[in-house]
Amino acid sequence: MSLKTELHTHVGSLRRYALVLTRDPVAADDLVQETLLKAIAKSDTFQPGSNLRPWLFRILHNTHVSELRRAKTRTDAAPDLPDPVARDCQHTQLELKQVLGALDQLPEAQRMPIILIALREMSYAEAARCLDVPLGTFMSRLGRGREALRRIVQGVGAGKLTILKRKEGDA
Repeated sequence: MSLKTELHTHVGSLRRYALVLTRDPVAADDLVQETLLKAIAKSDTFQPGSNLRPWLFRILHNTHVSELRRAKTRTDAAPDLPDPVARDCQHTQLELKQVLGALDQLPEAQRMPIILIALREMSYAEAARCLDVPLGTFMSRLGRGREALRRIVQGVGAGKLTILKRKEGDA
C-alpha cells in the first residue's frame, strides 16, 4: 500500500484526535491539514514497514504543541469550553465539561497520555511512540495524570496540583 493511500485511512482518526485537542472543528481541520502537509513533505523520513499511525499522531501532536506555544506568546487567554447545546443531556454535558476542565488543569505531559489511551484507544506502546518517550516514562505520566485527574474531579487535589506541575517539569 502506498503512503498516499495509507494516509487516507488515518484521516478520520487524526480528525477525531484533533477535535479532542482543539475542541473546535475548524481548528481541528486546520491541524489535520497541517499534519498531512508535513507528513507528505517529510515522507522520506518515514521508515517503510513501520506503523504509520503513531508517526502521523506524533506529527499532529507536535504540530498542536507548537501552535499552543505560538498562541501563548501572543496571548495568555485560554479558550472557553462550549456551553451545552441540548437541554435533555445537560447533566452529561456538565460532567463532560468538568472532566475537560480538569484535563486542562493537568500538565501537558500528563494530559496527553490520558487522551491517547482513553479517547484514542491506542495501546500503551503506540501512545508512547506518538509522544516519543520511553514506555516506562509514558506509564509513569499516565499513572500520575490519572491520579491527578481523579483528585481534581473529586475536588480534592486543587492544592496538590501545583506540586504535581512542579514535579512534572522535572520529568
